[in-house]
Amino acid sequence: MRRLLGAWAVGAMVAWGCGNTTEEPRNPGADENPARNEEPPPQVGQQPPDTEPPDPVDPVPTDPDPVDPVPTDPDPVDPVPTDPVVTVGPWPDEPVVNYSSRYGLGTVRAVAVDDAYNIWLLDGDRIGVLRPGDTSPRWTSGVGQAAPGFGPDKLALGSTVICGGSAGRAYVGYHTYELDSAFIYSPDGSNFPAYNDPDPARFDAVRYQEYQKGDLDVVKLQPDGSVALETHLSRSARSNGPQDVGIRNTNDHHFDEDRSVLSCTKVMRGKHRGQVYIGTNHGVTRIQGTVYNSHRHPVWFKPKPDGSLSQMAGYTYALGIAQNGDVLIGNEWSLGVVTPSELLADWDKTSQTLNPEKLNSYLQGLNSEPEMDLWRGIQQTTDGLYYVASKDYGLWKMTIARRSEAHGTRLSGLPTDRLTSLAATDDGSLFIGTEGFGLWRMEGQKGLSHVEGVNGTVVRQLLYDPTVEPAMLYVLTNAGLTVIRGH
Repeated sequence: MRRLLGAWAVGAMVAWGCGNTTEEPRNPGADENPARNEEPPPQVGQQPPDTEPPDPVDPVPTDPDPVDPVPTDPDPVDPVPTDPVVTVGPWPDEPVVNYSSRYGLGTVRAVAVDDAYNIWLLDGDRIGVLRPGDTSPRWTSGVGQAAPGFGPDKLALGSTVICGGSAGRAYVGYHTYELDSAFIYSPDGSNFPAYNDPDPARFDAVRYQEYQKGDLDVVKLQPDGSVALETHLSRSARSNGPQDVGIRNTNDHHFDEDRSVLSCTKVMRGKHRGQVYIGTNHGVTRIQGTVYNSHRHPVWFKPKPDGSLSQMAGYTYALGIAQNGDVLIGNEWSLGVVTPSELLADWDKTSQTLNPEKLNSYLQGLNSEPEMDLWRGIQQTTDGLYYVASKDYGLWKMTIARRSEAHGTRLSGLPTDRLTSLAATDDGSLFIGTEGFGLWRMEGQKGLSHVEGVNGTVVRQLLYDPTVEPAMLYVLTNAGLTVIRGH
């Protein structure tokens, strides 16, 4: 598993160089994130700086696959739901509806829908809920991480994303600054990597509180329409350490690497329906109910002057679920396709039997491996083709040659290369969010066309809900929320 600054949870499953045409073993290096301590991760709709950080200090590597402790289950995960009967649902059955004007939504930075079709809205320290039958949302301020306000001395610098969960439940992500070192001593003071030399003098109670910053809140809807904190997500799928310190690495609780939530997606159907994946400043964390497993990520290895290698894991802004339930991952450099394990507790394990990895590579045909491709969307359409969208380099069709090699073909026809999001719909379409030119649609072999009726020029988020008929595509722009039905 992972014993290198928290990144080995995915890096170990590719023991060869990403993008090579030959699959020769490669030794893992130390982790190196695009950590921007001077500039925190941006809010939804904003773009990150493109600077690369200095190298962190490399810890001493140990056996990458130790035996996991026997787990206990302090907080059982939710039962696997069955697919419901598809109905029209409780919202207007019209081809295009401007929800912002019809329901008076006001400012919205992110949107989600839960299993009861409550529409969740996020705006800074406010969480809004528009329930079926309501004429306007009810907003609640200061819940969970937002309660003390935002700032470097608070629990978060700001909110980022929201994802729907089971009926009346949602997940709210936050961002905070990076740590110079992700390692945090537990109260016994045992040191990495052997943890056999306890020294309580090493423990720093103030630094220990860093575990609590950023991360994810689970919130719930109250009978009166207000929102309350259910829990700050803290229950790891394997109890190998404290269970009350927010998200930390499931395979080694001493590492607090996934501190900022940058993206999220909910599994809408299939055997893992209802589970949520969040993309962070380091990897992809998987959530079932109020239990998580952190983390996995595609990586590449950067040579250092001394001959060692640094493991490069970028910010994960692009997440998707393939037609067969595979998890699609795109970070600043790399792309990944992983078939999720049956058990949540196995998500971060690097076994090709438990979590078959179909891709861990950069996209050949665009930039070289060390250059950032800045992925913002990744989807698979109903014909089985993969598409990825970049913040700066446009729309690409991706072909997987092998686990460590992907090739890309750039698609023309869009008015800009600055893309923000993708959504694949059941009618075979691919919807493309742009920065400056609104929403576009690729309809099989018919080419690309602008989608009319959606106000706004900057698409901040695309959310597809196929659990109703006609299906609903939520389009959040700088001018508000529009819902398109029938795709």
